[in-house]
Amino acid sequence: MKVFVTGISTEVGKTIASAILVEALEADYWKPVQAGDLDDSDSHKVKNLVSNTTTKIHSNSYALNTPMSPHAAADIDGVNISLDAINEPVTDNHLVIEGAGGLLVPLNDTDTILDLIQSDYKVVVVSRHYLGSINHSLLTINILEAKGFKVGIIFSGNEHPTTESIILSKTKAVFLGRIEEEKAFNKKTIKKYAERFQSALTSF
Repeated sequence: MKVFVTGISTEVGKTIASAILVEALEADYWKPVQAGDLDDSDSHKVKNLVSNTTTKIHSNSYALNTPMSPHAAADIDGVNISLDAINEPVTDNHLVIEGAGGLLVPLNDTDTILDLIQSDYKVVVVSRHYLGSINHSLLTINILEAKGFKVGIIFSGNEHPTTESIILSKTKAVFLGRIEEEKAFNKKTIKKYAERFQSALTSF
């Protein structure tokens, strides 16, 4: 299984969700484009959060120095992001791929994060409740469903029933689980959620 993790915005919990999926599937992990925090990147975070010994963390295709939209960070670094240089790692294992920001975050003047999602990927959308999150969730899921992707959704943060029910009723997204507010996310917490999510992932 190849799973691409995207969010409805920034800072919604994509990396924590990715770590949970990696642990649940004992999958490999790959973040094609990392912008900023190179000494404590999302790849570092996932590596430090999973417990299994099967997972391999694959190198970024682009590691950019500035925490900005990839196209802007690349411009500062004097490089141009090319889809041809973003090559999926070869593995016989499951693969969890984490995007950067939301679907339409630009990589360059032409391509966006959406263009990284291949036809054989399943897509997990991470949705976190805030004013406007219903609109952002529906826009994200509708774009993916219109392109024929199978979409799962993880809600991040405290339960908000009216928000969650309307998103699920207006889309075909498969509810995979919820990540609650936690005092800390560590290997024990990630393993707990991985065990919770395993059943839903089996049928996803």
